[in-house]
Amino acid sequence: MKRKMLMTPGPSPVPAFLRESLAKEIIHHRTEEFRQILTRVHQGLQSLLLTKNPVVLLSSSGTGAMEAAVSNLFSRKDKVIVISGGKFGQRWAEISKNFSLELVEMKIDWGSAPDPKELETIFSKNNDAKAVLTTLCETSTGTVYDIENLTKTAKKYNAITVVDAISGLGQDELLTDKWGVDVVVGGSQKGLMLPPGLSFLSINEKAKKMIENSDLPKYYFSLKKALAKYQDNDTPYTPAVNLIVALDAALEEINKEDIKERWQRFKKLAEGVHLAAKALGFSLLSSRPSSSLTAINVPEEIKSSQLIKFLRREYGLSIAGGQDQLKDRIVRIAHMGWIDRPDLITCFSYFEAGLKNFGYQFQTGISLTALEEVFYGR
Repeated sequence: MKRKMLMTPGPSPVPAFLRESLAKEIIHHRTEEFRQILTRVHQGLQSLLLTKNPVVLLSSSGTGAMEAAVSNLFSRKDKVIVISGGKFGQRWAEISKNFSLELVEMKIDWGSAPDPKELETIFSKNNDAKAVLTTLCETSTGTVYDIENLTKTAKKYNAITVVDAISGLGQDELLTDKWGVDVVVGGSQKGLMLPPGLSFLSINEKAKKMIENSDLPKYYFSLKKALAKYQDNDTPYTPAVNLIVALDAALEEINKEDIKERWQRFKKLAEGVHLAAKALGFSLLSSRPSSSLTAINVPEEIKSSQLIKFLRREYGLSIAGGQDQLKDRIVRIAHMGWIDRPDLITCFSYFEAGLKNFGYQFQTGISLTALEEVFYGR
């Protein structure tokens, strides 16, 4: 039986100690025992996000929290600026359209990062925009955005910044309070090392005031209700109990590590993957690569979807391909959450075997040598 090796940018591997937490006997959510767990989870998320603001939990994938951000912060016909440089920037745009917001789309090439100066130009022509909706790490391209300076630009126009940090959280630098990010959206299945099913939002005072005035429809995803219950370490509706119990264990493990050291550790993993790809003669898609995943351009003679199927069938290795116009043009390899150096070395040994199968010529082991030089200095 092949070992299943998950190197996709979500879901990411769930380590054994968290699988044990998930398998614990379920407890009732309206008990003091669960409220104590929820208290620790709230505090652990604040530590990870570097915020003193409330972080409310929802039982959904990350997209549910993205929708909740839009439906709770804005009113009909409000104008928002969406930075669209990939699949998940597009998702912000689609959600905004579905809630009848006036959309100003800042379209950038997939693989590039937004220029805060360009955002300022857009704001100067749309100074009534209420917000900029963007991503920390655009998962479809492996690109990390300059959230600090994008937020500074939005503040000049009294607009809030709403950041999808679903894939980047824990690996890519994010100083929520120091940078003044108003709302951050996260999810359980990437850097937090859990299965899908939990999402969360950090909400500052300015965002709270907008929530009070929003007239868009919402019920289950009401952040007003969630914030009211948050004060009592409770939830408005039945939460995903065992996922929250496991999140408590995940956050305890994550927050043992100094956050700056954690960012550096994942930056080093990314550096290894970048050099391994280049050693094979490949280039990176992104002009500003993330520390959470790497998007690698593959030669025209190799269809990435076929390579991915081969690796999964022959070796149990799952990596991701490209979406939309990047289909069959790239592969995406994650280095987030529980993924570490030995996983990436194994991944590239299989990756090389797959390339050989499709007739790609290179020196066997060259990517592994590049990884070992970065990781172990040899």
